Amino acid sequence: MPYVRRQFAAVTAALAMSVTSGAVVSPAFADPRVIDKTATATGYGGAVSTVDPEASAAAIEVLREGGNAADAAVAAAATLGVTEPYSAGIGGGGYFVFYDAKTGEVSTIDGRETAPAAMPRDAFIDPSTITPEKPAGSPYSFAALVSSGVSVGVPGTPATWERALERWGTLSLGEALEPAIEVADRGFVVDETFRQQTLDNAVRFSAFTSTSSLFLPGGDAPAVGSVFRNDDLAQTYGLLAKEGTQGFYGGPLAAEIAATVQAPPKDPTWTPPVSQPPFPPLPVPPGYMTTADLAAYRALDQAPTHVEYRGLDVYGMAPSSSGGTTVGEALNILEPFNLSEMRNPDGTNPEALHHYLEASALAFADRAKYVGDPAFVDVPTAALTDPVFGKERACQLNPTVAALKPVPAGNVASYDGACPAAAAALTDEKDTENISTTNLTVADKWGNVVEYTLTIEQTGGSGIVVPDRGFLLNNELTDFSTVYDPTDPNRLEPGKRPRSSMSPTIILKEGEPFLALGSPGGSTIITTVLQTILNRVDLGMSIPAALAAPRAAQRNTVNVTAEPEFITAYGDQLAPYGHKLVPAGDAFTSAAEIGAATAIEFGPGKRMVAAAEPARRGGGSAMVVRPSP
Repeated sequence: MPYVRRQFAAVTAALAMSVTSGAVVSPAFADPRVIDKTATATGYGGAVSTVDPEASAAAIEVLREGGNAADAAVAAAATLGVTEPYSAGIGGGGYFVFYDAKTGEVSTIDGRETAPAAMPRDAFIDPSTITPEKPAGSPYSFAALVSSGVSVGVPGTPATWERALERWGTLSLGEALEPAIEVADRGFVVDETFRQQTLDNAVRFSAFTSTSSLFLPGGDAPAVGSVFRNDDLAQTYGLLAKEGTQGFYGGPLAAEIAATVQAPPKDPTWTPPVSQPPFPPLPVPPGYMTTADLAAYRALDQAPTHVEYRGLDVYGMAPSSSGGTTVGEALNILEPFNLSEMRNPDGTNPEALHHYLEASALAFADRAKYVGDPAFVDVPTAALTDPVFGKERACQLNPTVAALKPVPAGNVASYDGACPAAAAALTDEKDTENISTTNLTVADKWGNVVEYTLTIEQTGGSGIVVPDRGFLLNNELTDFSTVYDPTDPNRLEPGKRPRSSMSPTIILKEGEPFLALGSPGGSTIITTVLQTILNRVDLGMSIPAALAAPRAAQRNTVNVTAEPEFITAYGDQLAPYGHKLVPAGDAFTSAAEIGAATAIEFGPGKRMVAAAEPARRGGGSAMVVRPSP
């Protein structure tokens, strides 16, 4: 396949000569030929939806040049590693779901990060807190863990790309990386989201010399409208193009990754500003990763989860992700209820939303009780996605009153679908997943479909850039429970994959693709995917409207996390049910958003509707190969 041609011209040679890696130029010199973000695109011949127009354009060009959905997905993901470096990249991991048009089957790749082999079970305990009176000590603060070597898991993204291309692609890894190398080399135009995310992380980025030199040139975040280049990442991608993933999981780069984890490149002069808690003082806890951990990493082929909902076949990601089981169980809980008839004369649907929130809480209770890495935990996936179990859990859903939270888990060892149902013991779970991550959806002219969610966890990951390599390392190990408990399925163990909420989902109707969707957002990924499915399937919204609708997330907690627009629209209507809505957001981001979904819906005659966010994260980018009205 010839070199993938970009949909827009590269910046001028003079501009390229004037910009150094990690530096910016004034907006007056920025290339004006930038593709506008379009949230919805309709047409034929292939489609893509991502959060970024550069990534979407990379995928579209691969499709136009004859590549398939797997090729285009890898090209888009690699480009997101350039333009969305705080959400994804080769320093992280993710889950890849593929529908094969030839076989009609859905398959998946688990590219989740793993804990190093030498990582002790008490790795998150601050040794300075261990005393004779408290021999078990106390955990590091979450703020300390997220910006540390101890939080870094062995990355799975490069292995996922290579495995996806081996199984389904037509391009080599080097060919698929070409668009991303071009973008990293000639730069991209900084938007409001990139600058704001940099500012949100400026304090902790400034703590690491390699990170501040790349993302805080001159001590400030790149200006909106300036051009940002990453020569180091272009060279790292070039290494992967030449050597394959052996160049990442072995050799000098592997040694540099391990050394960075074990001894993060701290700025010895850095001190946290008093005015900006919760940032802890340095030193940050070092990690345990070795070159042997990198050499041993494998992306895993595995079967998807599957449930039927309203006559549709819903396929998702099995554990180590909790996405497929939790979305699937919630749908099974909702199956007995006719949500489409729960509509007020004014068009609002608080009753349906009440059912959605309660089903989500029940499914999250079972997620906490039972789901972890199946290599270490006996996960009852079949029971959690069994419609009989879902029907029995639906017994606990009161149509008029919200249950007191947290609700107990169901009993997967004994169920018959009858009411009343016995509950299992209550599980104490603290949600440590963060809201970053990114998602992409791709389909090709042959009918193959990819849904791919990838992440480095926190917005900005661990905050640690591998020196001279241009990419951030993840902090995925914070997804483990902080304190070791032998009964906790998500307890920290060497070599284990932390539980994830990533929920890439492909839905078939009569054996053919109907809808593919996914989202970032930590544990709210599950609720975002679930709510979007309900918006489209039960409430009759178009897929663009289903994505754009305001969101709320009930994760078996006392309060419901919600976007301000949702609170305005439904706060008063849901209050009589007993739901208390609180605004979304956390200490590490200025946004009060839930998710940033992407989707493609498939219509008659191979017509595709690609949908991205119209506003969240600055809006997404949907494209098709051949547009139509």
